Amino acid sequence: MKEVDYLIVGCGLAGIAFTEEIKTNNGSVMVFDNKSQKSSTVAGGVYNPVVLNRFTAVWRVKEQLEIALPLYSQLEEKLGVKLDYKTPVYRRFLSSEEQNDWFTASDKPNLGEFISTQLIKNVNTGIDADFGYGEVLNSGRIDTAQLISAYKKDLKSHDELDESDFQYNDLEVVASGFLYQNIKAKHIIFAEGFGLIHNPYFNYLPMVGAKGELLVIHAPDLKMKFLLKASLFLIPLGSDLYKVGATYQWTDKTNTLTEEGKTELLTKLHAFLKCDFTVVEHLAGIRPTIKDRRPLVGQHPEYKNMYVLNGLGTRGVLIGPYVSKQLFNTIEKGAELNPEINITRFLKR
Repeated sequence: MKEVDYLIVGCGLAGIAFTEEIKTNNGSVMVFDNKSQKSSTVAGGVYNPVVLNRFTAVWRVKEQLEIALPLYSQLEEKLGVKLDYKTPVYRRFLSSEEQNDWFTASDKPNLGEFISTQLIKNVNTGIDADFGYGEVLNSGRIDTAQLISAYKKDLKSHDELDESDFQYNDLEVVASGFLYQNIKAKHIIFAEGFGLIHNPYFNYLPMVGAKGELLVIHAPDLKMKFLLKASLFLIPLGSDLYKVGATYQWTDKTNTLTEEGKTELLTKLHAFLKCDFTVVEHLAGIRPTIKDRRPLVGQHPEYKNMYVLNGLGTRGVLIGPYVSKQLFNTIEKGAELNPEINITRFLKR
């Protein structure tokens, strides 16, 4: 019988952030991940403190940045890989009115430090941007695919990862915590992303899910060194490759690639990209989105050592470390969980 402090189900952005919190504090873990959830792997990985459609600050962004960026730096050193690409986000303007709105937004509380008031002229002939750009500060990209791959490899090297399907029926609640097959654990954390809908303990929570499709293109003449936000994101990956995305589909809850999604992305891309490119990859995943746009974090109403860590939505690279620390401090230090993310806001029916 293997004894650990935590069973963690899910090894996406939420699961990794919480696992690292436990290990940093000398706790023991066993992680289960069957690769069924793709959203963290295919995500653009952009961390951006500004809601670019409304020119407002992201929810609790200062706290999130203060926790997330040191964590990714720590993981880079631990795993020996490059994860954090500190790259500015340029918001493409469509009119002089949008320019004025941008400069007006720079005076908003908690937003000025993230918005440059210098208008950036477009000098890239591969992009149609007659009205130029506004620059978002303190932004960048986390290579989420590299993070997940390297972190799983590290877990495997310590015999801390099981990639089989988690069998809910094999989980037994005991006085000291939980028994699962040959493992005894004090706590269990479910961080399964959209897979939460199949979880018998937490499937009462209002997981909506939004399918996102993305493309990877090869554009050798583009030579773009920034993250571009137009009608979609265009993200440089190196070697003249760029990630393009993403779509939002609220009815299709599968990872199946669709021609409709691809066509939507290409139509939007052709509206501003003026250089030749070829599509080299088509990706899809289901974002774990919630109607009130806040994460799902907290304790099961009946089993006191069972918790959920989910609902990161579209900003997982920033929110994941923040909510993981919140949950850790609640469990291990008795701190009060932020009521905005606490699942007690949803009564079990």
